[in-house]
Amino acid sequence: MGSEQCRTEDLCDRSQRVEPTEAEVARDRSQPGEPSDAALVRDRSQPVSIRDVARAAGFSYQTVSRVINESPNVSDATRDAVLAAIAELRFRPNRAARALAGGPLQAVTVLATSTSLYGYAAAIEGIEEATREVGFAMGFRTLKGVEPEAMHEAVERAIEPASGLIVIAFDPAGALALECVPPEVPTAAMIQAPAAGLTPAPSHVWIDEFAAAKAATKYLLDLGHQTVHHVPIPDWSGSTPRLAGWRAALQEAGVQPGLVLKGGWTAEWGYEAGLALAKQPEVTAVLCGNDEIALGLMRAMYENGRAIPEDVSVIGFDDVPYARFAFPALTTVRQDFKALGRVCFARLLELGEAGLSIGHAETPQAELVVRETAGPPASATEGSSARPPPRATA
Repeated sequence: MGSEQCRTEDLCDRSQRVEPTEAEVARDRSQPGEPSDAALVRDRSQPVSIRDVARAAGFSYQTVSRVINESPNVSDATRDAVLAAIAELRFRPNRAARALAGGPLQAVTVLATSTSLYGYAAAIEGIEEATREVGFAMGFRTLKGVEPEAMHEAVERAIEPASGLIVIAFDPAGALALECVPPEVPTAAMIQAPAAGLTPAPSHVWIDEFAAAKAATKYLLDLGHQTVHHVPIPDWSGSTPRLAGWRAALQEAGVQPGLVLKGGWTAEWGYEAGLALAKQPEVTAVLCGNDEIALGLMRAMYENGRAIPEDVSVIGFDDVPYARFAFPALTTVRQDFKALGRVCFARLLELGEAGLSIGHAETPQAELVVRETAGPPASATEGSSARPPPRATA
């Protein structure tokens, strides 16, 4: 049997989009059979096929294919009969196979848990801009609230004909969704920086947060701070790259890393952590897991009479658009998630057969943006002419 014939029978071919002819209907109805009868005689040890549905409904498999593919050229009565047979037999079309049968990629569905957190939102914006350049459609499916046992079904529902997937796997739900994608579905992903020795798939992209956190911690140590404390984002895989980079810098400097508080994402979490750290006079430098945490921490320090950067230096992570408007302006690690989204979509295009590409799709590198919240500790400036580093305008 040729491959095209296989696709027509088993993968719900979309190429025939006309209502069945009278002759076809007559042929289908010549041996009608009630759905329940078909269900009874079918070998239940075998998975339900499109031909089982056709026999149960009393139509050809081509007509069933048109119903499954939501063809507008099917009467309501025919559609209802087919859908009733599908429900009775509990037939589940192979959506992964349908994605391949739909032809070259023409669309992408993004799977992510958030559209509000900065990294996610910026990445989705980058993907959306890139899709417009090549005329792709873009959809979005949230993973928020999806229980682990339901993830396979959630991923399957996101698969569409002639469409690929992009998974933003910055969190447990995203990582699990990526594992649940059938291998035959064209898929690209944004992931956390992989641990040393691991080689992710070529279609996976990331920013080296480990190196960025290590560099930011070293910057504070080089200013004269005896140690650097860390207020992290949530840790779900043993250690985040930001946490690991912070630890590595301290260990290389011969400094024992201190106790790490349980991580969060928000300014409220940063504020609560800041209230605890503000009471410890030995705290003179803090690397925060993101900019929201840094802003909350800065507020707590202010309320407790700890001046920034004179008493406590603070560095954030991400460089959200409003970081430079904080007072004082936040020194932070810039991560271009929008550019990362473009790169991820470019990797997806490479998996397709349409020969399409987009411009300006180079993997971004994290960089430290020095503004006004990091300087030497007070002990290093007493009795000397030392001054904080130049303030950047970025």
